[in-house]
Amino acid sequence: MLGPVILAASRSDRMRRLVSAAPVTKPVVDRFIPGETVDEIVPIIRDLTDQGLELTMDVVGEDITNPAQAEAARDAYLELIDRLKPLELGTRAEMSVKLSMFGQALDDGHELALKNVRPVVEAAAEIGTTVTLDAEDHTTLDSMFAIHEELRKDVPQTGCVIQAYLFRTEADARRLADSGSRVRLVKGAYKEPAEVAYQQRHEIDKAYVRILRTLMEGEGYPMIGSHDPRLISIAQELARTAGRKLDEYEFQMLYGIRGDEHLRLAAEGHRMRVYTAYGTDWYGYFMRRLAEKPANLRFFARSVIGRG
Repeated sequence: MLGPVILAASRSDRMRRLVSAAPVTKPVVDRFIPGETVDEIVPIIRDLTDQGLELTMDVVGEDITNPAQAEAARDAYLELIDRLKPLELGTRAEMSVKLSMFGQALDDGHELALKNVRPVVEAAAEIGTTVTLDAEDHTTLDSMFAIHEELRKDVPQTGCVIQAYLFRTEADARRLADSGSRVRLVKGAYKEPAEVAYQQRHEIDKAYVRILRTLMEGEGYPMIGSHDPRLISIAQELARTAGRKLDEYEFQMLYGIRGDEHLRLAAEGHRMRVYTAYGTDWYGYFMRRLAEKPANLRFFARSVIGRG
């Protein structure tokens, strides 16, 4: 399987230098990451929302090695919120954050991440939008869920992400659905051991459907993070069976992948949110997108040899 190899490359400084220096890299990266600065991303936000789409914004960068970098990540999100305010988009433009960017892996990382992410969540609430906490590898999840629970005490619309390939997720989904949380369900992109995660695609897909049924039948707000046409159809059927209206759940897909499907779902009246990343530290995010979906890797390979 290529996925684990690509994920290993995402942590390699040598591969980072090679990929970053390749002349074809930038136009390919631009497909997935449409800007490096807030000034570059604001026109993208306007364009997507003008098309009836919604967004969740991700400032890329996960390799935080000191508290100053974590504070810089916090400040980058606060700058984004400041630029979103005059657009008056409300929840049509929310944010996604990785707690690793806020210092979670540093000494006293749990408290540091909570300290840094709280002002972002509160500032987002002040302009009528919200924040979703992205899931990372399984060793970080107890901390992420505890921070999520703490933030929801004051900002109940704060969301979180769960990953279908982890054995623990069905129990997590029941707890979150009962509490009325906003929950994005994804398959999962990190290399996890067989002791904690399903390894086969068909097992992951079955778990995804079981978990999504739990979310649809619960009290929360399901967010379907998938590009898989079959799972999208199943999600629509589960929503109908659960009696959910079109504004009581949403689909989420990555910027640059299946753009026509984004517009089709929005035209049918669905809430369709585009996960849109920007920033200069794009390498880890880009490599993870290649690992998640073989079609992305084929697209990149065709570009490298001049046929993409």
